[in-house]
Amino acid sequence: MMSDPVDIRGWQRLDEKTTTSGKLEEKDVARLVSLGVKHIINLAMDDHPEALAGEAEKLAAAGIGYTHIPVPFDAPSADHFEAFRTTLDAVSDAPVHVHCIANFRVSAFFYRLHRDHNGMDEAQARALMHQQWAPESSDDPRAAIWKAFIA
Repeated sequence: MMSDPVDIRGWQRLDEKTTTSGKLEEKDVARLVSLGVKHIINLAMDDHPEALAGEAEKLAAAGIGYTHIPVPFDAPSADHFEAFRTTLDAVSDAPVHVHCIANFRVSAFFYRLHRDHNGMDEAQARALMHQQWAPESSDDPRAAIWKAFIA
């Protein structure tokens, strides 16, 4: 098995079977196969200029399952989070990779999951999120939406 491709934007390994990142490029599909990834969850919007075109088809051709939960950066919702949780539960036996564009959406979703559902200490969950993004100290005007989402 190859080592983690830390040059993928926002790469983070959360545990033995869970990795996260920002945007994927075409070359990353084979790299994720080499890591043993069996399912990918994408929280980015298809129309983002940095989205991987034809991602579902490229992953299917590589034998990787795919779930797309498009989360508008300015409108994350409880429904998006529940779809994320449901998908993670459904693929819990397989190595999974979760990505968006910058690993901001993903890190916030995992923060909530770790804190509210997996029994992780809040400070530890926040420290993991902060390795990618700290919405509570971001200057982005949309960060207020994410502060509310993770509250």
